Amino acid sequence: MKIAKIAAVTTTTAALALALAACSSSDGSSDSSSSSSAAPSAAENGKKFEGQTLKVWRLGGTNPDAEKYMEELNAEFTKQTGAAVDLQWIAWPDVQKKFSTAVAGGEGPDVTEIGNDQISSWVEQGALADITDAVKGNADFQQIPQNLWGYETIDGKIYGVPWGAGTRAVLYRKDWFEKLGIEIPKTWDEIVSAAKTIVEKQGKDVDGFAYNGGSDSNMSLAPFVWSLGGDFATFEGGKWVGKLTEPAFKEGFQFYTDLVAKEGVSGKGRLAQNSQDIATRFAASKVGMYVTAPWDVATIKDQSKGKVDESKMGFFPLPTKDGSGIAPAFQGGNDIAVWGTTKNTELATMYVTLAAGKEWGVRYAKEGGLLPPYPDALDQIAQEDPIQKPFAETFKVARGFPNTPNWDEANQVKAVLQNAERDVIEGKKSVDDALTAANSELESILNQ
Repeated sequence: MKIAKIAAVTTTTAALALALAACSSSDGSSDSSSSSSAAPSAAENGKKFEGQTLKVWRLGGTNPDAEKYMEELNAEFTKQTGAAVDLQWIAWPDVQKKFSTAVAGGEGPDVTEIGNDQISSWVEQGALADITDAVKGNADFQQIPQNLWGYETIDGKIYGVPWGAGTRAVLYRKDWFEKLGIEIPKTWDEIVSAAKTIVEKQGKDVDGFAYNGGSDSNMSLAPFVWSLGGDFATFEGGKWVGKLTEPAFKEGFQFYTDLVAKEGVSGKGRLAQNSQDIATRFAASKVGMYVTAPWDVATIKDQSKGKVDESKMGFFPLPTKDGSGIAPAFQGGNDIAVWGTTKNTELATMYVTLAAGKEWGVRYAKEGGLLPPYPDALDQIAQEDPIQKPFAETFKVARGFPNTPNWDEANQVKAVLQNAERDVIEGKKSVDDALTAANSELESILNQ
């Protein structure tokens, strides 16, 4: 999925972009452009590729940092293999059409960047190649934690390599915390206590901890569910089995809806707000805390005309219920993959191995404002960047939603969980009744 400024290919990725979405170094330009690296004399071990050209797609608009990175990466690839690189930039609004046209025509690139939550959809259409052997045989890739291979792995086969990603943490009004003597919450009870203090002191029209019930709602709900051991659905015996009625999911769901229904730390009149709406209210000093991504800082500063700047904002990892650790948050990002119909699988795989390997993979993430998938690089970021530190810490336990193309319909189109939450908050259904109905609907959609 595309993170930060980038718009998404589907509504799932778009939701991430609302907080969103997985962004990168892109400037969001709608222009597509291409360039080729010159092919000097091949290195001794690459003579068999001399004179060949590899077609690569990068997603998003170009900018100086991204262009410089790709020029240097492609020059290194040419140096190692002797092959030239034909690089084409595909604007995010054009990605769906570009991919669909390539699949329908049986032609495409050799290598492509792709949103990680789009892997399953395009694998189903035959657009991506199985690169399991290359991944398992690569020492760098073996350093990437197992929890980051969820979207890339389908039926035991790997179709993409994590390139750069993002996750979620709690954005809070640092100046309010200091003024009101609030400590960073270490448990869920402390989150509620801090939120109530904010509402009491800053005004009843202020959300102490903003409830997100909009298009990207599940990115806020998920950490409460996952940290208790719950899940949305799992694939068992050849079908998707909903887990919404299990105790762990119920408990996390209950806490999340109680922020509005019981604790009153978020207004009932804003049940459909998404992270973008909440950011706008945060900029207007109407929100004390909410779950989001680091790129909201720039948005809030701009919308507030500098009145709410970096000195007044901070992040902390959402804690587990009892404070024993960090709650897992949604992990979205960008992958690099081999196109399914490439006629030069060996060369394409070599490009993926170079680009997503530790040296160039870490550069891609850092220069794009993303998190690298390599643990030691994450630790370095946590030490060097105060803003990214909570995200680097959370990323180590980050997770993804059910890995099926049908998740988008359940999550976005039918808004299964959002509707269940609203029914509970508005007193129309009990938690048990709402989740029983939602679980049945979720299973029906995922197993279409």
